[in-house]
Formats: sequence, structure tokens, C-alpha cells
Amino acid sequence: MPVRLRPAPLPLSPARGFSTTAAKTTVQLAHLAPLPSTLPPPSHCTVTPPVQPWPRRLTPRNFSRLILRLPSPHLAVLAFRHALFHSTPPLPPSLPVFAAVLSRLPGADPSLLPPVLSALRAARLPAFSDRAFLPLLRALPPLPSLRLFLSLPSFNSHPSVRSFNALLHSLVAARRLRLAAALFRAARAKLYITPDLGSCNILLKGLVGVGDLDAALKVLDEMSGFGIVPDVVTYTTVLSAYCAKGDLKGAQRLFGDIIASGRRPDVTMYTVLIDGYCRSGKIQDAARIMDEMETAGVKPNEVTYSVVIEACCKEGKSAEACNLMHEMLGAGYTPDTPLGAKVVDVLCQDGKAEEANQMWRWMVKKNVPPDNTITSTLIYWLCKSGMVQEARKLFDELERGFKPSLLTYNSLISGLCDNGELQEAGQVWDDMVERRYEPNAITYEALIKGFCKIGKPDEGAAVFTEMVTKGCTPSKSLYQVLVDSLSEPIHDDIACKILETAASSGQDFLDGNSWEIFVRKVLSTCNTWNKHLNLVLDA
Repeated sequence: MPVRLRPAPLPLSPARGFSTTAAKTTVQLAHLAPLPSTLPPPSHCTVTPPVQPWPRRLTPRNFSRLILRLPSPHLAVLAFRHALFHSTPPLPPSLPVFAAVLSRLPGADPSLLPPVLSALRAARLPAFSDRAFLPLLRALPPLPSLRLFLSLPSFNSHPSVRSFNALLHSLVAARRLRLAAALFRAARAKLYITPDLGSCNILLKGLVGVGDLDAALKVLDEMSGFGIVPDVVTYTTVLSAYCAKGDLKGAQRLFGDIIASGRRPDVTMYTVLIDGYCRSGKIQDAARIMDEMETAGVKPNEVTYSVVIEACCKEGKSAEACNLMHEMLGAGYTPDTPLGAKVVDVLCQDGKAEEANQMWRWMVKKNVPPDNTITSTLIYWLCKSGMVQEARKLFDELERGFKPSLLTYNSLISGLCDNGELQEAGQVWDDMVERRYEPNAITYEALIKGFCKIGKPDEGAAVFTEMVTKGCTPSKSLYQVLVDSLSEPIHDDIACKILETAASSGQDFLDGNSWEIFVRKVLSTCNTWNKHLNLVLDA
């Protein structure tokens, strides 16, 4: 039987002449979906606010601040919807509130955006700037960003070159460069927007980032057609493209054109050109540009010094690296720790351990943070150069302020053993163990090689046994050192004992190379070889 329902009263409107006579309508319900188990609360019910405490009096100003303070975008959207639709009285839609909630959405769950945009479109706010959309346009993926940009008029906000640049930023970040270039060239005719210098620099940065120098030069040529004058950022971007491609002649030609046009290159432009020469191994040309730079009254900065110093270290030019480091420190710049490590290393490799030690001490005085790796390198080379006391002094200074690493201990022990200071090395070993460091393969090998070097292979063999027992894998060079020191017939038993220990340890300590060493060096001198050979083959 059909059910008769009374329709809700229609709202009166002065613009339309609806009849006030109640009409009776018959509605068939059989085709309707089942009703939900819970219905929205009646208007007189109270919905609990998602944020506690909830402001007693809502204003656009205090609610915007609340949205910006909330810990998550999801909670911000919940608070926003509650304020507009469930609060008593509801908060009237306003631009500050929408701007605040839109600012929370970049990088958030994409599902949060559509409800906010729908509410903004329905609010029919007076015409407003596109500034509120800029963070979203930058952060969204390319196609959603493009759709939002094209739909700005539906929110009563008209696109400008600001929002166009934000869109370009999204496209360039995602490397959608063909689409970015197409929009750039169609902007005036299709979008009624004239690109500005920022537009050109964003597009140039993207093209240079993918190594498309030809497309970047085309944009540079088109800038004059837009009435745009390139700035330092523009030229620096194109200059870096030339250098990245290895076209130093082109880079130098562009650099000359910049100067000829009356513009003054800044320190960044000089540094880009210097870096290009350094990457190509042309340090003399880099030094020439650096001299020209100072002649022009442009002082090198921290990056300029770092680029040239690193190139000198790479080429093994320790004197030049050291001089530039002195100059850099004197100019008040503090090098980072990796650069300091490279200078110390190149000096040590060049046999200038004492000079490297002095340089490092000066760097630390100039606020370069102390570093275990650099200290370890210095300690090793100081010991290798016979400056054991200096090495131990440096170690003690480090120990007062920092806990030495296992690498530092290994460097000191290795250096002392190389220099024949086995007793001192033993004391450092004990100190290391007291600090609860477990000796590793490097530590054991340093001590074993030290004993073999001073003619005590039996003690080295004893340390070898402990090493294998602890599960540390000997290197091929250690086997070679041991066999060389035990090649005399009087050491046959010790040599065979080493072989037995390695074979019976239950681990794969004897590979093909190590086995070859024993076969060549021991077979001819060990009278009981067959016995030990059988033991190894059975293991």
C-alpha cells in the first residue's frame, strides 16, 4: 500500500511566486536504499568539538590561530568543519580561516583537500588574492596543481604570475619540463599571464637540472621578447650548465659577455666558473680566475676556498692546499670537518705529518669540531714518521675531551707497532679493553705484525691463536707476514700450529689464496707436513 508523506515546508522567496497551499504527494519507497542505522543528529543536538578546550567565542582571528597551532592537518580540517557546520553559532566563512586551513594541507593526506575546496567554493567569498593557494600549488603533484590553478576563478580568485610560478615550481620539481615549457610559452596568449623573471629562472633551473643546455639557452634568448632582463641568478644558472657539460670555452664566453654588458659578476658566478675548471683538473685556470676575481674587488667566500682546496687535495698538491687553508682561516671562514680531513690526509700522504698536525691544531682553534677520524689519521702518520710522543700527546688531548673510537685506538696501536714500540702498544691495548672496546681483526693484525717485525714470531703466533679463537678473520697479508717470519726450519712447529689453528677453528679462514701461501712457504721446510696436510683436508 503506498505511504503518504507530508513534504517539508518550502522556504519562502520574494523572487518567486510559490503557492502556500500544502500539496499531497505519493512517494514509492520500495526502490530506495535501506536507511542507515544511524542518522545525522537533529539540529538541536550538540556535536562534541574535536579540539578541547574549544573557544567560547569564535572569531576568524582566534580560530585561524587555533588551526595553525593544531598538531596535525587532519585535526585542523576536523576543527574547520566543526566550526563552519556544527558550532553554535556557526563561524561565518571568511578568507583568514580558509587561508589558515589551506596552509596546513601541503604534504598532508590528499583526501583532506577536496572537502575544504568544496566548502571554499560554496562560501562564495568576495574576490580575493591567489596568495592563499601558493603553498598548495607548489606542493601538489603536477596534474592536481594544474587543475587547481585552472579552477581558481571558481573560488572567485584570479590567477596571477605568482600562482603561475608556483605551478611552474611543481612541474619543474617533478621534471615535467615539456609541460612547463609549453605553459611558459602559452602563458600570455592562453592564460593571460605575462611570465616574469622568476618564471624564467624557475624554468631555467629545471632545464639545467636535467642537463638540457640547448633548451636553457633558448629560454635565455626568449627573455628579451618578454621584456625581461636576466639577473645574476639567471646567468649563474646557465653558467653552471656550461660547466656541468664540461664546455668551459662556452662558460668563459658567457662570462665575458656578462662583463662586456656592464654587469658585475658576484662571488657565486666566479665560484661556479672556478668549480668548472677544478672539476676538469685545470687548477691553474681556476687560480687565474680567482686572481681576476680579487682584482675586480670580489672577495672569495667559504665555498670558493673549499672548491679550490678540495681540487688541490684531489691532485695531491699538498703545499697549495695548505696555503689556501691558511688563507681561508685567516679570512675568518671555518672549513667543515670533511675538508679539514682531506687537507690533513694529503699532507700526511706527502710525508708532512708534523705540518698536518700543526694545521689541524690551528683548525681546532678556529672552531673546527674535533674529529676521531682526522685524529686517527694524524696519530697513525705521526707514529709512522717516528713522532711517537706527538702521537701519544694528540691521543691524550683527544681523550680528555672525547671518548676515542676503536678506529683511533687501532691507529695508535698500528703506528706504535710499525715503529717497534710494542710495550707502549700493549699499554694502549689494555686501556682500550678497559674502556670495553673489543679488539677487532685490525687490532690483532697490527700487534701480530709488530711482533713479527721485531723478530718475535712466536709471540705473534700466540696472538694469532687468540685472534682466531675470537672469530676474527685473518687477511692474506697477515698469513704472508707470519709465514715469512716463520720460514726458518726452527719455526716449523709454530708454522704448523698456525695452520692447525686456522683449519680446526670451524670457520672458513683458509681460502685459496691463503692456502697457496702455506703451500709455497711451508711445504719445503716442514718435515711433518703430511700430518698437518691430512688434518686440514679432514677439517
